[in-house]
Amino acid sequence: MSIPAHIKTLTDPKDMVAFLTGVRGEVGQSHGVLLPETTDEVAACVRHLKDSQTSFVAQSGNTGLVGASVPDCSGQQAVLSLSRLRETFEPDLANRSLRVSAGFRLSEVNERLAEHGLFFPIDLGSDPMIGGMLATNTGGGRFLRYGDVRCNTLGLTVVLKDGEVVRLGSPVRKDNTGPDWKHLHIGSCGWFGTITEAVLNLEPVVTEQATALVVPSSDAAMLTLLRHLETRVGPLLSAFEFMSQAAMKHTFEHAASLKNPFARGEIPETALLIELSRPTKAPWDTPLDRVLEAVLSEAWELSETPIEDALFGRPEEIWALRHALSEGVKSAGPLVALDLGFTRDKVIAFRGEMTLKLTRDFPMIEVCDFGHLGDGGLHFNLVKTDGPVDPEFEMRLRDFVVGHAVKTYDGSFSAEHGIGPKNFRYFEKWNRDAAISHNSIMQLG
Repeated sequence: MSIPAHIKTLTDPKDMVAFLTGVRGEVGQSHGVLLPETTDEVAACVRHLKDSQTSFVAQSGNTGLVGASVPDCSGQQAVLSLSRLRETFEPDLANRSLRVSAGFRLSEVNERLAEHGLFFPIDLGSDPMIGGMLATNTGGGRFLRYGDVRCNTLGLTVVLKDGEVVRLGSPVRKDNTGPDWKHLHIGSCGWFGTITEAVLNLEPVVTEQATALVVPSSDAAMLTLLRHLETRVGPLLSAFEFMSQAAMKHTFEHAASLKNPFARGEIPETALLIELSRPTKAPWDTPLDRVLEAVLSEAWELSETPIEDALFGRPEEIWALRHALSEGVKSAGPLVALDLGFTRDKVIAFRGEMTLKLTRDFPMIEVCDFGHLGDGGLHFNLVKTDGPVDPEFEMRLRDFVVGHAVKTYDGSFSAEHGIGPKNFRYFEKWNRDAAISHNSIMQLG
């Protein structure tokens, strides 16, 4: 593969392994990995690949869960890695914004911002790069309070498919001078171009948190409790997450350092992680731990008591369980993971009906789900208990679950993980009017 001489390139198979292997075990083939360091170098790579009629996968942190971040098995695709795009990191403290290159990881962004008392308010269990977060419109555990990446993006720099560089949006928050074209690229999985830089909205670092693990009295009670908290504490509510018994069980077994906080170690059928938070505390403010205890006590007095038990603890310990769930479930056995989205009332109904249907039609499947009830997101993880998952079985299982989610519950087959080989066929089936030829798609994960 002939490429611009000044662009670092990998062609040795041993050097390319990390770029060709996804986090869920996907393995692709490629004749070369390009490692540009600037937007202009990305543009040069894209122009060269276009001229040589070489398709490519633009790869960010390679933490995606739908297989979009690795090339296919043909060996004909190049990998355009954004991992060396680190030329820009410019906080604007007065504007509470950050101009940043796509190759920075979320953890490093927030570590650098900490000294200024600011952070990029997307909370995740993984550590993706900014480019991939933008391309998939990541949500995360505190979506309820801060929204998704789209809500926190002011501007983008994008290299289009022909190598042209465009800058969309700006640090100016109030600008209604025409269409806001940056939103065409956020969440589009790189279909229209490769994001190389962004201007992000920042928020003041949280200085006070109160967190509880709540055992709901029933599945239906979870929504009752959510509405009660939103009414009583408003924007102080920053997270309302649910975790199934199976997901927690496998996580405690996998992560020996995690403390099981439940009485006698008996894991409930469902537990809710509830968090209140704020960036500052005035002298007259009531401590949040007392606020949380008070509003949960009020809930106990409701006519349909939504709470069976509540455990209060240090936020970092409670969040450690939530953030460990993905790896815990992954350790349980062969996994088929689905990222689904619903209106909040339909999450609970779908879980109940689909669990019964799977018990009947796929008895070898154990449901190990968890998710963001506050925003309708459901990580519907299915562990096969009787052996490996072959491609035909996985497709049949996915079709069964996704079809029901979309057709019966008007749900989304991709809540926040984007579009890739794992779910592209559903995009073609249910988004036919917007579908684009797979060969023309530039994926970024």
